[in-house]
Amino acid sequence: MGGLGPGIGGLEILVIGLLALIVVGPKDLPLMMRKVGQFLARARAMASEFRSSFDEMARQAELDELRKEVEALRNAQAVPLGAEAEEAFRDIDKSLKEPLAVPPPVVTPVPDAKPEALPEPEAKAPEPASKPKAVRKPRAKAAKPPATKTTTTARPKVARKKAVDL
Repeated sequence: MGGLGPGIGGLEILVIGLLALIVVGPKDLPLMMRKVGQFLARARAMASEFRSSFDEMARQAELDELRKEVEALRNAQAVPLGAEAEEAFRDIDKSLKEPLAVPPPVVTPVPDAKPEALPEPEAKAPEPASKPKAVRKPRAKAAKPPATKTTTTARPKVARKKAVDL
């Protein structure tokens, strides 16, 4: 299925081209092809415009539908949910208002523990007092030294003659 579209292959395009060459002639063929190209460009532009306007209408319809839903939600009164939902909400409300039944556990040290069983804290070296950080002063930019030309290979200098216009 090569070519321009479904059902039009390379052989069909060749036949159409040969018929156009015979009917129109080689002199007027480029002009006719240009006009056909312009016509196809206008047709594509119209199709694109139609598609975009159709998409815009669909978006507008969706927005209108959403506006209606929002307005209905704003104006709607409380709708009864049913006995099961009301019971569930009452249970949740009741459980939220109840105090905690079990107090949180408190960790207390065991008084019977022998001091030998407890690990001894390691002696730490005293930390030196922290010194305030020095504030850096901005440095003045140093002027760059002039670039020197260095050559890696010695080339003989050749005098060039200027061309004289006659």
